[in-house]
Amino acid sequence: MIKKLRETLKERHPLIHCITNPISINQCANAILAVGGRPMMAEHPLEAPVITANAGAVLLNLGNITDVRMESMRLSAKTAKEKRIPFVLDVCGVACLSNRREYALSLMQDATPSVIKGNYSEILALIDPQYNASGVDAEKGIDEEKVVSAAKALAQKYQAVVLASGQTDLITDGKRVIRCNNGTSQLATITGTGCMQGALCAAYLSVAEDAISAAVMAAVMLGVCGELAETEKGSGSFGVNLMDWISTVPDEQLEELQRIEDH
Repeated sequence: MIKKLRETLKERHPLIHCITNPISINQCANAILAVGGRPMMAEHPLEAPVITANAGAVLLNLGNITDVRMESMRLSAKTAKEKRIPFVLDVCGVACLSNRREYALSLMQDATPSVIKGNYSEILALIDPQYNASGVDAEKGIDEEKVVSAAKALAQKYQAVVLASGQTDLITDGKRVIRCNNGTSQLATITGTGCMQGALCAAYLSVAEDAISAAVMAAVMLGVCGELAETEKGSGSFGVNLMDWISTVPDEQLEELQRIEDH
């Protein structure tokens, strides 16, 4: 799967439309470029549906949301639905902000994402209206099996693939549950790595045969490259190393280092 997806993405060089937050926009664009896609970050309401209509896949990220971006995401999602273009919805912040949670649920009701992506807390918040977190990071000590149950329920409700990111990334279509055990705590020391995972997922979604393969590939790529990028020099060097590995890691090394459990 790894070799085929990577080769196809580089051969097709698809346009990946991202409507994302300014905090991680550079990281997302560079991650897509590194794996062979063509990122475009158009977010004006007059531009968003035009770019989406010509994209291979779309990323909609709720981080640092604005009224303009909310309008553009609705237009993009509507266009993606009409044109049957796959899209990733990264539900950043829905666990700590009720307006984002309500918006995400409304958006998914209008246009079902191919992949719903969020951290453990965010996935729990989309299923349990009483659940709250203190910020955009997942709360500590969340029971993994509780997240598995929530992710499966969410996937079944929307007939979508769910990617729950955490120490172990959980990917499910409501039946299968795939665990990606790759990663490093250093990924949390630089901003935007969760957003990068969503961007990578959108890139692979543009060429994958199914959404679950794209989500697994994104988890493996970020997790393995994060491990390879580990350094004692600090977060700045780690960030540079991470981008270098995403753009150059050999297929054989990804295959060898991936730690996947499929149930």
